[in-house]
Amino acid sequence: MSGSAFTREDVAGVAVLTFDLPGEPVNKFTMAVRAEFGALLDALAGDGSVRAVVLISGKVDTFSAGADIDEFVALRTADEATRLARVGQALMDRVAGFPKPFVVAIHGACVGGGLEVSLAAHYRIATDHPKTILGQPEVQIGIIPGAGGSNRLPRLVGLRAALDLILTGRQVRAVKALRMGLVDEVVPPAILREVALAAAQRLARGEGRPRRARGGLVSWFFDRSALGQALVLRRARAITLRRTGGHYPAPLAAIDTIRVSLGSGIELGLPYEAEQFGRLAVSEVSRRLVDVFFATTALKKDPGVAEPAPAPLPVAQIGVVGAGFMGAGIAAVAALQAGVPVRLKDADLPRVGKGLKAVADVIEGRVRRKSATRLEAARQLALVGGGDGFAGFRRADLVIEAVFEDLAVKQAVLREVEAATRPECLFASNTSTIPIGRIAEASAHPETVVGMHFFSPVHRMPLLEVIAAERTAPRTVVTAVAFGRRLGKTVIVVRDRPGFFVNRILLPYLNEACRLLTERVPIEAIDGAMTAWGFPVGPITLLDEVGLDVAHKAGLVMHDALGARLAPAFDLGALVAGGRLGRKNGKGFFRYRNGKKAGADPTVYEALHLIPGEAPPAERIAERLAYAMLNEAARALEEEVVRSPRDGDVGALFGIGFPAFRGGPFRALDAAGPGQAVAILERFAADYGDRFAPAPLLADLARRGGRFYPTA
Repeated sequence: MSGSAFTREDVAGVAVLTFDLPGEPVNKFTMAVRAEFGALLDALAGDGSVRAVVLISGKVDTFSAGADIDEFVALRTADEATRLARVGQALMDRVAGFPKPFVVAIHGACVGGGLEVSLAAHYRIATDHPKTILGQPEVQIGIIPGAGGSNRLPRLVGLRAALDLILTGRQVRAVKALRMGLVDEVVPPAILREVALAAAQRLARGEGRPRRARGGLVSWFFDRSALGQALVLRRARAITLRRTGGHYPAPLAAIDTIRVSLGSGIELGLPYEAEQFGRLAVSEVSRRLVDVFFATTALKKDPGVAEPAPAPLPVAQIGVVGAGFMGAGIAAVAALQAGVPVRLKDADLPRVGKGLKAVADVIEGRVRRKSATRLEAARQLALVGGGDGFAGFRRADLVIEAVFEDLAVKQAVLREVEAATRPECLFASNTSTIPIGRIAEASAHPETVVGMHFFSPVHRMPLLEVIAAERTAPRTVVTAVAFGRRLGKTVIVVRDRPGFFVNRILLPYLNEACRLLTERVPIEAIDGAMTAWGFPVGPITLLDEVGLDVAHKAGLVMHDALGARLAPAFDLGALVAGGRLGRKNGKGFFRYRNGKKAGADPTVYEALHLIPGEAPPAERIAERLAYAMLNEAARALEEEVVRSPRDGDVGALFGIGFPAFRGGPFRALDAAGPGQAVAILERFAADYGDRFAPAPLLADLARRGGRFYPTA
């Protein structure tokens, strides 16, 4: 870092410190910044002309992103990491014990170490701008708040609110932060500095109002009393274990740290926090989660094509053809995240009406969860209109189709869209199985046709696959990638091959689970083995979630494209013909009551002419299913379906919930070692057939002693 990170301006006895780290898009507490900040505190404490301090950011939309991640990953031992935490805690202690009022003025993201500075301050003011968010996301990279946050947050906002923020990494907007006591005032951005100065002067005169505990007797009992806190912590631990399967140690360490802090005092809580931080910071789980962080950060800057990349075309308005579940979801996200006008089209007005109702439900859900105001929701909903014709499509820069999964239908839609739009309008297909090149055969401008494969439900699933066909122009790809990011998606670019990437690796996994069923392994044993391995749901549950009709059709396409190794284990179509569609009609491999899963349906065994038997060890089940997926991932990389192991890992993590603590399929193969992976696959090939024959790329790495990722 060259130059100072802080500038000081004295205004009527108040020292205003503007934090603006040179050469960086966000403010980070690097080693040099910590040293400069400490020296400033010394100077200000001894300056008789200064009666109070205001800390404000000079960045456009960030207060502080916290610690420097590069310094964090350079740590090699737990002792080094513990010392780093103690240094941070000492600096925060100096803020908390500063002899003059210390006010923070927050605009933009205030997370991690940035929030820990705010927790230590005496008064917090935040702007009501949508980009102002506050949170402790450390758990997302496998650590806990280590500069005092695990100790100070429960004391400030109460135990339950603190656990919610720390255990989930969730970030809240300013209005929510005010309600929970995380900030003291919320103001428009234009007057943030003025209000902060007034607050500092008021506090310097001794006129600051005392903080009052929020809530009534129930809140006091659970958040402040020893008995209530013990009950809350015990329940939090049980829920965390159930959700994480014990694979993620950071949430459990956070619970233990808070228990020690509240039970024994902050004097013991801070060193315990530092020790837990130190242990976690060099753990394998944290290293894998940091890999994921770096991968997703790099993808945000990746244009999606080889450099030099053309600039993306502007997308100011879109059309969506198909007002069903997927189409309505795409329209809702476009209004919510990108803020663009959307025209929704379907064959008749009742279908359009259902689609608009689905859009409204998504937007209203944000209001119910207090993540948007009624005014914001009204503005977003006003962006979406629809009809049974192409009125309004002439102004669209991009049209996304989400119609029935049939080549002829999609080609017909493409021809209709091209007749109703300008020649430069891009056309994207949301297909999950049909090659984009085949769809583009119906186009007069195949260079403008691209795939944009969203995952269901669109407003929750973070991944978008952008599919480039042979004739898709680079500018079309770049535009689709850029717009996908405006939608808040993590975007990977994949080659136009059967199943693209996510479904390509998912189908062998699901098919192998079905083969286990034919071997009389109980449904619960199959799903239990994979949730224990780290997946959020088991493969049989996932089949019900996807829909047995959808899975059947996709399986036939993949079998036709990839041959015998993806031959179906049994005819899913027979179950579909018998009325089993999965969760959507309440009848699949599982039973459903009021929309909730209620155990495996024993009659499905009769439909398959099976009698469940004894289950093999869970580890054996998990290894077999996992390696069906891992081997296919290696095949897909060899065929350049994904451009890099990074893209494949991110796709699996965000598209199908591959366990994040394992880092993705390619990180998992590196962790096992390609040689060991090949040995396992060869054993399975001998036992179960050639579908387990090791991918040539994997076998080559094993021979050469190579890896998918270079060693550090």
